[in-house]
Amino acid sequence: MLCAGSNADLLIAQAVEFNPNAVVIADDSKYQQVRDALDPHDIKVFAGPDAMVEVMEMGSIDMVLAAIVGFAGLRPTLRAIEYGKHIALANKETLVVAGSLVTAAAERHRVALLPVDSEHSAIFQCLIGEGQVDKILLTASGGPFRGMSRAELAQVTLEQALKHPNWSMGRKVTIDSASLMNKGLEVIEAKWLFNVDATDIEVLVHPQSVVHSMVQFCDGSIKAQMGTPTMETPIQYAFSFPHRIESHLPRFDFMQHPTLTFERPDRETFRCLDLAYRAIERGGNMPCVLNAANEVAVQRFIDGTLPFLGIADFVEAAMQKAHFIPNPTLEDLFETDKNIRTL
Repeated sequence: MLCAGSNADLLIAQAVEFNPNAVVIADDSKYQQVRDALDPHDIKVFAGPDAMVEVMEMGSIDMVLAAIVGFAGLRPTLRAIEYGKHIALANKETLVVAGSLVTAAAERHRVALLPVDSEHSAIFQCLIGEGQVDKILLTASGGPFRGMSRAELAQVTLEQALKHPNWSMGRKVTIDSASLMNKGLEVIEAKWLFNVDATDIEVLVHPQSVVHSMVQFCDGSIKAQMGTPTMETPIQYAFSFPHRIESHLPRFDFMQHPTLTFERPDRETFRCLDLAYRAIERGGNMPCVLNAANEVAVQRFIDGTLPFLGIADFVEAAMQKAHFIPNPTLEDLFETDKNIRTL
């Protein structure tokens, strides 16, 4: 089974190459294009957001790589969990928005949540066979604007924001990396994945993106997971766990990276990181508010109606205006997301 949002051409190409039983295109306006292209290959085609959820019930699926960007990934992931599918989780927003509900559902249905984000995969690998954790050291590249002042950031363009120094990612995630909101979302995700307090998660800027994250244990020892910055390794590890399988990727050469550096994030200039800590500290539906407001703000930045520094301002204002729900149901979270998107 292969699913896509609106990239019909890539979905068709991958379906022809890998011959899945069925595909889903969430953008139902692309249904006819995909159906016509795949009809000679006897591949079933479904379309629409509801189909993306419903196919999670198929008995032929035993693991789901959940990689839909944003809040939209929550419903399909929850449905897959309800039907006993193990989750290779690349959609951090699922845990940001509904961490307590998702982890409880995974435990109830005996489903594994295997992290695919490079940082969380690194933490997961460091924790295997270990005991009491002192703290998690979550690394960040710093994005394309590392070292810039607020005055400089006031002038940055969308084109500049999309030039990440180390990773090739979609627009939304790349902009989140530039604002450090991505790291804030990852702090919340790590809290739920590894059952730690957010206060025990420290963010370190590591421009080389070689150390993907580290864990410090109760005796002061630190374990790090390292490698070239590619998503192929954590995806492969999630699918092969608890085993490691041969990779075609080139081996890391320390002589190409003789110096690895670390620094504290500039949390006064890049305020999104502190907003994320504030959201998880308050709990309830506040991380959902944070996420929805950020999705709206990033889209407005992409559309040219909000400056880069306005992203943090918009998110903070939404958090101040939002109706706080200390113990939200799933319905509460969907209503919260809907309401924030009307601001």
